[in-house]
Amino acid sequence: MEKYINEAVAQFKSILEEQIARQRRMEKDTAYTDYKKLDKIIIGVCGGDGIGPIISAESVRVLEFILKKEIAEGKVEIRTIEGLTIENRIAHNKAIPDDVLAEIKACNVILKAPTTTLKGGTLESANVAMRRELDLYANVRPVSVPEDNIDWTFFRENTEGEYVLGSRGVEIPDTLAFDFKVTTNEGTKRIARAAFEYAKNNGKTNVAIVTKANIMKKTDGKFSEICHEVAKDYPEITAEDWYIDIMTANLVNPRIRSNFQVIVLPNLYGDIITDEAAQLQGGVGTAGSANLGDVYSMFEAIHGSAPRMIEEGRGMYANPTSMLKASEMMLRHIGFTEYADKLDKAITICTEKDVKYKITGRSDGATCSQLGDYIMETIEKL
Repeated sequence: MEKYINEAVAQFKSILEEQIARQRRMEKDTAYTDYKKLDKIIIGVCGGDGIGPIISAESVRVLEFILKKEIAEGKVEIRTIEGLTIENRIAHNKAIPDDVLAEIKACNVILKAPTTTLKGGTLESANVAMRRELDLYANVRPVSVPEDNIDWTFFRENTEGEYVLGSRGVEIPDTLAFDFKVTTNEGTKRIARAAFEYAKNNGKTNVAIVTKANIMKKTDGKFSEICHEVAKDYPEITAEDWYIDIMTANLVNPRIRSNFQVIVLPNLYGDIITDEAAQLQGGVGTAGSANLGDVYSMFEAIHGSAPRMIEEGRGMYANPTSMLKASEMMLRHIGFTEYADKLDKAITICTEKDVKYKITGRSDGATCSQLGDYIMETIEKL
């Protein structure tokens, strides 16, 4: 037993030193990408696993249609990045193989399809690794249900919490296991700043700070405290504390849910509650997600790779809406606001107002490419 304890202490010491060094790097880092100043914007597309290659290919078709002028003029390049598959990651025993990561870093922005994350073992999630390697600290997930007066924007901290060390816990055989949760001052400041800046720039008056600070007193307590410190710079915005358990109930409570506007929260809580929110919008297949950093940004669907659909031969019926919405968020982020507005409007027309092509995930519904064709036809008419 003494051997295991000594090994665990040594591991924790190493992790502690590493995270302190990361905090120091964040304090000093001033790098920033201004997309307006780039001669050419390189969009990297990672096809992922399961239905990922199918729905990402549809997004590429739509993007090539929308950006045909910019691509022809050499102002935009859409670059396919191979190798972010579960088979290749297992073969290299790395969440993102080195050559794939180098290709990703050669792009300015990434459009990423779902990737498979193994249960157990030590192979880290590709999502977690990419967020860390590209320092994508803000996971932004909008949810809108106009008929219910729901207009939420979630700012989930993306590089800390339980996820940053999720594959590096400690286990003493037949006795116990520990995982680690990390909350740094600088990491919390920047996600809080992103949430309050968004609120200020978009006419929002309320930011909900969601934690479990009554139980996780050090980590969540720090998160709440720092968010309130940042809030002092935005006196026109009301900052409210909510615990994650009651917030999950509030989102399905018609009497209160329309009061929420911007919600900022740590990594794990954000992962869970945004799936709940997306379900109210129509399911996780309808939701896109932005992962923003100061240098790189990555846009993705929030759902998984749906291997069962592939196993059952239903891949062609996969719903590309989530990837298309991620594409719309990406266009907006890199400065093509007019194109983003058109794509957003076309998605609404083709999936919410018109049942010409209804995606069901099965042969009784439309195919992925049929919906893509219809969206492009609709864009052309706008």
